[in-house]
Amino acid sequence: MITPEYCRMMARYNAWQNRQLTEALDAQPLEVMTEDRGAFFGSILGTLNHLLWGDRMWMARFDPSVEAPGVGVKKSVEMHPTLGAWSAERYHVDGKIGHWANSLRAMDLTGDLHWYSGTAQRDVVSPRALCVTHMFNHQTHHRGQVHAMMTAAGLEAPVSDMFLMPGEG
Repeated sequence: MITPEYCRMMARYNAWQNRQLTEALDAQPLEVMTEDRGAFFGSILGTLNHLLWGDRMWMARFDPSVEAPGVGVKKSVEMHPTLGAWSAERYHVDGKIGHWANSLRAMDLTGDLHWYSGTAQRDVVSPRALCVTHMFNHQTHHRGQVHAMMTAAGLEAPVSDMFLMPGEG
């Protein structure tokens, strides 16, 4: 289904996208970042927080050195009250994702992953490769929502074309 190289490329893409978002949003006032824009997680910052929450949750399942977030999905939007706080943790988690991806072997992507889902309120078993693919898809999905909120707010959203990622084209 997927390979370690796919995971490494997606980890690089994730980090590149997050760096671009941080740069594009850095000068925005908190009011712009927290304004409810009708998205599923409300605001730009709320959506970025949820995305970071999801990455920590999935990585805690894949890599025991990553701590799961201390809040559930409903509180995920409140994890970091400012872009600066979000950005610091985002950088840290992107490093963890990159390190994990760089250490993967093909056999690490086989078999099933077992966990208790607080969101679904039940034990879940799913193919590990599918879960890894889902993590990367979840990132892209929510960054797309952020992109749409930024453009609707009149902000310039960063380029997201993977073939334009430095070192890939």
